[in-house]
Amino acid sequence: MDSVNKSVYDQSIDWVPLSLTFVEYPKGNVFGKLLALFSLTPFVILSGFVTLILFRRDLHTITFFVGVLLNEVCNTVLKHILREPRPLVRNTNLLYSEYGMPSSHSQFMWFFASYMFYFTFIRLQYANNKAFKEFFWKVSGAVSCIAIACIVSYSRIFLQYHTWRQVIYGALFGIIIGTIWFAIINVILTPHFPTIITWKISELFLLRDTTLIPNVLWFEYTNIRHEAGARARRRKSISAKSQ
Repeated sequence: MDSVNKSVYDQSIDWVPLSLTFVEYPKGNVFGKLLALFSLTPFVILSGFVTLILFRRDLHTITFFVGVLLNEVCNTVLKHILREPRPLVRNTNLLYSEYGMPSSHSQFMWFFASYMFYFTFIRLQYANNKAFKEFFWKVSGAVSCIAIACIVSYSRIFLQYHTWRQVIYGALFGIIIGTIWFAIINVILTPHFPTIITWKISELFLLRDTTLIPNVLWFEYTNIRHEAGARARRRKSISAKSQ
């Protein structure tokens, strides 16, 4: 234990920040700080995926997340194939990767935005899909995803982590991979979901398929409300009989 403490407090050791989440911005620049916060959006989305998978166990969410991971693998492979350095103004010692082509942030966000665009207008169907209200929320959701993708992409240029070319190529790769992955899920994988949820391992992990449910939130709300009401009536009935 003493040797460990000595190594920790050794003044000759260089301490470095965790580069995966370390983001620099110009000191005193409020706009730069805001963009730095936006550049952390991919980590927020990843946290959301983990939370949804743990608590909802939906097959579509799981396969969507697998696509996100595959997109990151593709980005890493492309970076090591193209081997284009980041802008010279950056200190590469503080970066997770010295290569900048294509931008991983840009590719991640545009993969997510393109997939959500297809999901919103192709997969997300309501009972009355011609209603203006539902169409408004679809457009608002899609535009929001695209707007955030644009802001995150621009933040990587403003903060001098990438060049315009690296960000644009990242966006293109993200859109292409997002389109291909959505097609794979929608055409190839989704028809097998009803069979997959009958497997013993799916029952063990409580996996579910909500593909045919138009509005999952409304479905869960009405079912929980109905079940809670039924249980309340049953409790009152048992209490009355005991008296």
